[in-house]
Amino acid sequence: MDAIKASDLIDLFDAWRQLFAEQREFLIALDGKVGDSDLGITMSKSFAAAAEAVAAEGEAAGIAKLLRTAGATMARTAPSTMGTLTATGFLRASKAVDTATSLGTAEMAAFWAAYRNGIAERGKAKVGDKTIVDVLDPAARMLEEQAAAGASLPVALAAAAATAEEALEKTKTMVAQHGKAAAFQEKTIGLQDAGATVGVLLLKKLSDFASA
Repeated sequence: MDAIKASDLIDLFDAWRQLFAEQREFLIALDGKVGDSDLGITMSKSFAAAAEAVAAEGEAAGIAKLLRTAGATMARTAPSTMGTLTATGFLRASKAVDTATSLGTAEMAAFWAAYRNGIAERGKAKVGDKTIVDVLDPAARMLEEQAAAGASLPVALAAAAATAEEALEKTKTMVAQHGKAAAFQEKTIGLQDAGATVGVLLLKKLSDFASA
């Protein structure tokens, strides 16, 4: 697809809902290695609630309002660390695409730059801290490059998703600086970051959705 319309966004949230329901146990196990094992529960719960909320709003609400609804619903439904960060990402993204009637490559680049910035600021995280920011930052930068080059949405998102996967692999070399994982310090080396894994799952599903 060339661009994601409001009706597509509703379908995308349903696809994310299905994804995190499927990945629930995997994320619980991954988070349990150096965290508190609630990541899979948080993501499945928050995306289920968001998908239901945007479907109830309907496509007439428009893209920005749908994103605001998703973010606000997530914040209420799963007020844990990652639930709050993910909610913040969608709320910031809604402002970045406030006047957009569809999300093409340029709008998607603005969306993910705002999503990254919101999470980085709310979580007080920077690149290298072994968090979701470590995959969102290179993915957002890749989308900006793709937009500048005039790439189609499927091509741009595929490049961003591939970049995110490479970045996720690099988190294995990092020492965690945030949350419960930070207490394990050197023991976190060799493990891929659970939050960064969520970022990759989001971007890969988005890429698959746009290419379908």
